[in-house]
Amino acid sequence: MRRTLALVLSGLFATTVACSAKTVSTTPSSTPPPSNAAAQETPATQPSPETTSPKAQASVGDTLDLAGAAEEGEQLAVTVVKVVDPAGASDEFSTPDPDKRFVAVQFRLKNTGSAVYDDSPGNGATVVDTQGQQFEATVEDTSAGPGFPGSVTIAPGDTGLGFITFEVPEKSTVAKIQFAMNSGFSGDTGQWKVPKKH
Repeated sequence: MRRTLALVLSGLFATTVACSAKTVSTTPSSTPPPSNAAAQETPATQPSPETTSPKAQASVGDTLDLAGAAEEGEQLAVTVVKVVDPAGASDEFSTPDPDKRFVAVQFRLKNTGSAVYDDSPGNGATVVDTQGQQFEATVEDTSAGPGFPGSVTIAPGDTGLGFITFEVPEKSTVAKIQFAMNSGFSGDTGQWKVPKKH
């Protein structure tokens, strides 16, 4: 009965949120100012379109400002702190399926809005490989560090920190990380690039 009710409520929420526009945020909330040397070299000139560098795309370590859709005042500053790939199992009972591995992503969630953040962060997180395949979070913990509990409550101004674990095929290379509020139903999705391994 509870499962049926949860599915019905999720469907209603998804229908409500679907009416709002979808966006993918990739520009970090704060970019470093230009160095003094660069400013002195071109004090009164504007760069031409040909020399303008492309917009910065968020990667591991960057923060994105994301909005929720359930109620007014839902706002998070989300940082992908680190990616542990592969991540070891937390114990002998928590092992990935054959031909798969765990990838653990540490998120910092700072509530910058006026509403309480009350959600399951793992429900709104995915990793994307170089082929475009998306993988949802698993409930397993890893040796990378403490994970988020099933449900998280963060008051305005407070911060939550935890790992979210994904089970990914051994042959897949993780290229992007995505996160959205409201268990993934928010129209505002953050996206971070994962640097290539050398």
